[in-house]
Amino acid sequence: MKNTKPLFLFLFFIVFQLSFGQYGAQKKADYYFGQFSYSKAIKEYERMIKGNLNTSYAHQQLAECYLLIRDYKKAIPHFEAIINDAMLPTDYYFKYAMALYSDGQHKLSEKYLKKYKKYNKNDSRVKRFLKDGNLASVVFNSRQRYDVEPVSFNSTESDFGVYSNQGILYFASSRKDAVEGDVYGWNEEPWLDLFQVQEDNPMSIPKKIPGSVNTKFHESSLVFSTDYKKDTIIYFTRNNYYEKKEGYGASNEINLKIYSAIQENGEWKENRSLRINSDYYSTGHPTITPDRKRIYYTSDRPGGFGGTDIYYSNIHERGGIGSPINAGPTVNTEGNEMFPFINQEGKLFFSSDGHVGFGQLDVFSTISNEEGEIVDVINLGTPMNSSADDFAYYAHENGINGYISSNRDGGKGGDDIYKFKFTPALDIEGVVTDGINHKPLDSVKIRLFDQKTSTLAAETTTDKNGYYRLPINRKTNYMIEAVRRTHPHENVFLNTYSVKHSTKIIQQDIVLEPVLDLKLLANLNKIYFDFNKSDIRPDAARELDKVVNVMVNMYPDMIIRLEAHTDPVGSNAYNDRLSESRAKSTYEYLIANGVPREHILSYKGYGKRKLINHCTSKKDCSPEELELNRRTEFPIIQIKKGVILAK
Repeated sequence: MKNTKPLFLFLFFIVFQLSFGQYGAQKKADYYFGQFSYSKAIKEYERMIKGNLNTSYAHQQLAECYLLIRDYKKAIPHFEAIINDAMLPTDYYFKYAMALYSDGQHKLSEKYLKKYKKYNKNDSRVKRFLKDGNLASVVFNSRQRYDVEPVSFNSTESDFGVYSNQGILYFASSRKDAVEGDVYGWNEEPWLDLFQVQEDNPMSIPKKIPGSVNTKFHESSLVFSTDYKKDTIIYFTRNNYYEKKEGYGASNEINLKIYSAIQENGEWKENRSLRINSDYYSTGHPTITPDRKRIYYTSDRPGGFGGTDIYYSNIHERGGIGSPINAGPTVNTEGNEMFPFINQEGKLFFSSDGHVGFGQLDVFSTISNEEGEIVDVINLGTPMNSSADDFAYYAHENGINGYISSNRDGGKGGDDIYKFKFTPALDIEGVVTDGINHKPLDSVKIRLFDQKTSTLAAETTTDKNGYYRLPINRKTNYMIEAVRRTHPHENVFLNTYSVKHSTKIIQQDIVLEPVLDLKLLANLNKIYFDFNKSDIRPDAARELDKVVNVMVNMYPDMIIRLEAHTDPVGSNAYNDRLSESRAKSTYEYLIANGVPREHILSYKGYGKRKLINHCTSKKDCSPEELELNRRTEFPIIQIKKGVILAK
């Protein structure tokens, strides 16, 4: 017995190491998924399947990833792996139908669209997709994911284009109380300057950035970066029109250029115009990749797809800017694409009036395949986008908080700045363990109920590591019911009202106490003996091996009694001897196969003295009723050291 404990602890440690490793793999994969980095997420989810870790969830996520990067054929097998799971959210019927539709399997697609509509009768996406919707946008916006509200420092004029650096927000504004000089004839507002304001201080007053960057020209769209010496610099946009004087070569046009500036004694000083600029067309709205190897920008230079397109240039090691490269027809349309932004994971966001949207300019994100090629775009949906112009997306590194600009109804000025919070999907996960041996429990049925409506919200079953995961809603009261044949019901109550906005997963482990019934714990079948014999048959040995496993491996502190019973046929003396002999044979088998002798307090044959039904003889009993009395019992005296259950 002493030698089994280190082994038990070692195995227990290994199991939980695997469980925590699973959490880490999911956390990494889910982070990439939330950052639109679906190709990176795919690799992590595939590792989960290869390691047999929460495979149902991994298949769900892989199906979505492949659907979003337009690799429909690779999405379909993952949908097939889960689509018949009764506990699958009905939204996956719709997504599977979209994958089938895109793969040309229209009849099967129609079958699952109808199945989806059965549970979601008011969902307009079915008709909208078939009419003019974008597949990626439809899939991504299956839930509203953003909260949007105006910032406190908006003015009655135009404010737009936020960039954050070290707790300071930088933006463009034409606020009359701070911008000097003539008004701009286009909208009768002052010319734009660059301002800064403390991000988390609602009392902070916007001020012009220090230095000589602001002029009587328009300045906007600032972005921070570093030069080849690793010194901080900024890139910003300025127009080439001043006091009715045109830039060289331009004809009645106001063109934009990108400049860089360096910091000297705490002030910003313009140091050069980028070589990608021209007096004949506009180049503006710069953004830099996190690794400082590429600059993206907007331009209406010749050779594009529409009015303005998104371009990029490589940044050479010594800071030089390479030749312009068009971002391609998946991004650029016959309309206008502008205000690019690259997030922490290298995903391109931009505004466009050429892709299907809600009005004029809408904010979109790109989707890339495993080779890094842009294959589709996502409309970020309402309330990020409106029927007006929505543009200049900026997100913090966490991908949760950020800013957009818009001239939507209800604003304070011409253009206003809005802050947003991304609301990731919320899941609950945990491990169900045995209250005695603390081992994970597989095959536990987990059911999630909405307390307000008493309706079943979701259900699943724990895997071999005792792990479960379910989608849940925010601001809801829930009851979790955990059920296993070997463990009584356990109800856990929780609410999601206080869950942080950025939280994607909440942890709820569950402990179940085992039933005090060795037959249930061991999943025993009938133990048979040959007629008038007490030898242990091979089929009986298989059942008794289950008892050994429970007493040695699962509950090593368990103590039992052993009782053998017969049917009422025959004399008391005959049945007493037979049952006693069978009890002894059972006892000796258990001891010989590893059960400590002191863990079986006694073995006894009761003959026909403790019948469990009305039988008295063959005359008044059916064969089945007689059979019920021929049994071996294993009453549990102790399951945990120091806790005696019976005498």
